[in-house]
Amino acid sequence: MSEVLLIGGRAGVGKTTVGWEVSALLRAAMVSHAVIDGDFMGQVHPAPQGDPDRSEITESNLTAVWANFARRGYHRLIYTNTLSVLPEATGMFQRAVGAQARIVRVLLTASDSTARERLVRRELGSELEQELAGSARKARLLDQGVPAETVRVVTDGRAVVDIAREVVVATGWSGPHSPLRP
Repeated sequence: MSEVLLIGGRAGVGKTTVGWEVSALLRAAMVSHAVIDGDFMGQVHPAPQGDPDRSEITESNLTAVWANFARRGYHRLIYTNTLSVLPEATGMFQRAVGAQARIVRVLLTASDSTARERLVRRELGSELEQELAGSARKARLLDQGVPAETVRVVTDGRAVVDIAREVVVATGWSGPHSPLRP
């Protein structure tokens, strides 16, 4: 059975950074896994005809990439993407990874000021204001829309390794008595 760790949260919360640190911790514990940054699964312009929100191409790409990983024996996926933790995304993961996949949702949170500070450092091009507005809007959407079992992890003022450790604990993928160790 496949297992999926979804790491979601507003822009500037640290999803990609935390995802890579989770991967580092799992590698150190010899836990096999794959990592996909969901932002890249639908990065095309213009949107495909008939797929204005790019959800179909995202699912198609996720399905193809996961199939390559699964063929090579991987059954744990770390997937980072802003809205991936919302219930609407569940179907995409069940179709792409398997209907019986165990899904762990982690919502990373950050205050407006922390997200702004991080985005100002990251967005060096012309899209800063768009990212700031979208981040605030999506923070509200996520706060209200995630399922009750979603693990919420605050990132303000915390070291990424501490955040990642908390996320790994939520998965159950590591530890001396874990049945999920390779």
